[in-house]
Order: sequence, then structure tokens, then C-alpha cells
Amino acid sequence: MTRKLFLIMKEKNGEHPFGDAGQLILLGLFLVVWAGDSFFLRLTTFLSAYVPLYIRLAILGIMFITAIYLFRSGHVMVYHEQKSNKVITSGAFQHVRHPLYLASILTYLGLAISTLSLLSLGLFVLIFIFYNYISSYEEKLLEEKFGEEYRKYKEKTVKWMPRVGRNKSGALCS
Repeated sequence: MTRKLFLIMKEKNGEHPFGDAGQLILLGLFLVVWAGDSFFLRLTTFLSAYVPLYIRLAILGIMFITAIYLFRSGHVMVYHEQKSNKVITSGAFQHVRHPLYLASILTYLGLAISTLSLLSLGLFVLIFIFYNYISSYEEKLLEEKFGEEYRKYKEKTVKWMPRVGRNKSGALCS
């Protein structure tokens, strides 16, 4: 029964079977830990006394703006290109392979940095490991589906952090 459900979910949308549930559980847990530690208990927010609020909020703002771009661009491309049977390589997907997951990761990190809650930063590490796990799982499915086309895309596009500076050929890249 469990294997049958797993295969149905795998074929249904190409995502990890527990990806959505895991993301919702981690979101709820993060918000409880972040809000509880940042605004009520203040057990691990002592570092906020050393970093001015305007710097922390500027970092949060940059991360939110980047996350909104990745989220909007990623969703538009996924839903626009969903009918085609090819690897999506435009929009945010030309910079990173998982823009929607990266948008979530940046949001978590921005919130944790905004209050410098060490509990939230620790939970962020676990959340990143989870996203890395489900994205690796999904990449295997994409390689099975698209073969060489996806492998070439993986070679030229990073998983998480866009390249800044020069690429292997010496040309400037974003």
C-alpha cells in the first residue's frame, strides 16, 4: 500500500512524496520557534545587541525582495511551461535550479537574521538540509525524465547560489 502510494505520488507531479507535508510542518515549527524566541522568551537573541536593527532589517529586505523575484519568476515559468515536455531554463531557472525552494530558504534565513535568534538559525540549518534532500530527490526524477537535456542544464546552472564573477571560460556571469 505505501509503495503503491509512493509510486502514484512520484508519477503524479515529480516531487518528493513528503515534500509538501514536510515544508508545511517545518514552516509551522520555524514560525513558532522564531516568534517564541525572538519576541517572547528571548533565550538566544543576545547577539541582536551587537548588530544594529537597521542592518538586520536591510538584510531581511534584500532577502525578501530576492525571494519574491525567485518565487514569482519560478511560478510563472513552471505554470507557463508546464504543458511542454522540456527542461525549463529561462526566468529564475537560468540562475538556479530550484528558485522556488531557494525563495523559501531565503525567507527563513532573512527572518532568523532579522532577530538573530540562534534557535531559529539552528532550525534553519535543518530546514536547508531538508530542502537539499527533496531537491536532490527531484533532480533524480528529472534526470530520468529528461536525460541528457537535464544533465547539461545541471552542469551549467547551480543548485542554490548563483555564480557571481567569472565562469570557467573567463566570461562574466550572474
